[in-house]
Amino acid sequence: MLNRRTLLATAGATVALASPLASVAQGRKDAIVIGMALEPPGLDPTSGAAAAIAEVVQYNILETLTKINSDGSVTPLLAESWEISPDLKTYTFKLKRGVKYQNGEPFNAAAVKFSFDRAGSEKSTNKDKRTFANLSTQVVDDYTVVIINKEIDPDLPFVLGQATAVIVEPKSADGNANKPVGTGPYKLDNWAKGSSITLSKWEGFRSPATAKINKVTFRFISDTAAQAAAMLSGDIDVFPRIGTRVVQQFKMNPQFQVILAGSRAKTILSINNRKKPLDDVRVRRAILAAIDRKAVIEGAADGFGVPIGSHYVPGAAGYVDTTGINPFDIEKAKKLLAEAGVKTPLELKMTLPPPPYARQGGEVIVAQLAKIGIVVKVQNVEWAQWLSGTYGNKDYDLSIVSHVEPFDLGNYAKSDYYWGYQSKAFDTLFDKIKTTANATERNKLLGDAQKMLATDAANGFLYQPQFPTVAKKNVKGLWKENPIFVNDLSALSWG
Repeated sequence: MLNRRTLLATAGATVALASPLASVAQGRKDAIVIGMALEPPGLDPTSGAAAAIAEVVQYNILETLTKINSDGSVTPLLAESWEISPDLKTYTFKLKRGVKYQNGEPFNAAAVKFSFDRAGSEKSTNKDKRTFANLSTQVVDDYTVVIINKEIDPDLPFVLGQATAVIVEPKSADGNANKPVGTGPYKLDNWAKGSSITLSKWEGFRSPATAKINKVTFRFISDTAAQAAAMLSGDIDVFPRIGTRVVQQFKMNPQFQVILAGSRAKTILSINNRKKPLDDVRVRRAILAAIDRKAVIEGAADGFGVPIGSHYVPGAAGYVDTTGINPFDIEKAKKLLAEAGVKTPLELKMTLPPPPYARQGGEVIVAQLAKIGIVVKVQNVEWAQWLSGTYGNKDYDLSIVSHVEPFDLGNYAKSDYYWGYQSKAFDTLFDKIKTTANATERNKLLGDAQKMLATDAANGFLYQPQFPTVAKKNVKGLWKENPIFVNDLSALSWG
C-alpha cells in the first residue's frame, strides 16, 4: 500500500493541474484507513470476550447465519431463510448454496453444527457458552439445519447474528485467533502487532461486487489527542467511537462528518462482590450513593451519555427507569458505611483499562468516593492485562468498563462471572424470563430483573454512552446506530 502522505501529495498536485482529473481520482479511491482505540487480543470472537475482535472480523472475514443491521433488524446472511415452530423452540434454517471458505472448503450444515456444538462444549471459552449449550443442532441435509433450543428465546435470531455465533471452518477453526478463515468479503493480509491490521478484498467471495473498498487498514491509537491528530493529518479516514473529548473540534469542520450513534452499551463501575467488605450490600449501596452520575458523564464522556440505574438501557424492550433506587446522596452513603461497620478510611483498588472513558471516569469516581472516606488506589492496565487479571482472575475491587452486548442480563446468573454477583432469586427470575413467550409478560419480568439488580447494588450502574464517529465527509455507508459493535466494511465506499 502506498504511503498515505504520498497519496495526498499526489492528489494535491493533480488538483493544481486540473480539478476534473481530481474528481476522477477521488472516485477511484479503493482503500480506507479506520482508527480503533483498542487492538484486539486475537481474531477469534468465539474464544475471546473483547469487543475489538468483532470490530475487525465480524461480517468482514467471519460470518453468521443472520445479520444484525444498523437499525437493529435481523436479516439472512449465511442463511437463506428460517422458520420458527409454534412453541418458539425449534428453528429450521435453509442455508445459502455455493458458499465457500477462504481455504476452499465448502460452507454447509455440517459447518453450522460443528460451530454451535463447539461453542457450547465443555472446553468452550465462548462468552455465550450458556446459550450454545442449550442448543441442539441437527443436520437434515447439506443446506438445511434444525436448531432446537431448550428455552424460549425470542431474541435467538439476533443472538445468532453476533460475533460469538460465527460459522467457523472445522479444519482451520483452531487457528482463527491469528489467521481467521471465513466466508466473508475480506481476508486477513497482515497483522503488525501493536500497530495495525490490514484486510484485502477476497476475490473468491460469492458476491465480489458487494465490497467496493479493496484494502482496509485498522490502525490502533488509544490516546485521544493522537486520535484527533491522525484524523486532522489525513492518516485516518474513519474513527468509529473516537474519544469524546475531541469531537467538538470536528463538528464545524466542513472536511468531516460527525455521527452520534446510540447503542445498547452500559458503562458501569464493576464491583467485585466476592471481596470483603464489598460482599455487603450496604457497602455497595454506599458506593452507589456517593456517585453523581451526571458528573461522571461529563468527566468520562464529555456529556455523551444517559444515566442508568441498572444493567439495561433506554430503548431496550422492557426498560424501566431505576435511577431513583440508588440516588446520589452523600450523607446516606456515610450512614450505610457506618451501618456496615466499615471504619474509614477504607482502601480499595481500581483497575482501569485504556479507553478514555475509563481513565477519565476513574478520576471522577475516585474524587467522589474520597468524600465518604473510601480511598481508591488506581491501577491503569493495558487491555490484555484487564482481560486476564480483572475479567479472568477476578483480581480487583473496582473497575470501569462498557459492556456492549445487547442481551447480557444473563451474565448476572453466572456465579463465576468476574463481578461475582450471586442471587438465587435473580437466577430463578432470569430462568422465567428465558422461558416466557408472551412479550408483555416478558417485559414485566425484565423490569423486575432491572429493579432487583439495582436494589442489590450488584454494580455501579453509570450511563448509556453515545458513541461518536468522525469520518472524512465523502465516506459513505457508515452505520448511524450501534446495536452491536462492528465495522461493516462491505457497506463502505467513497462518494
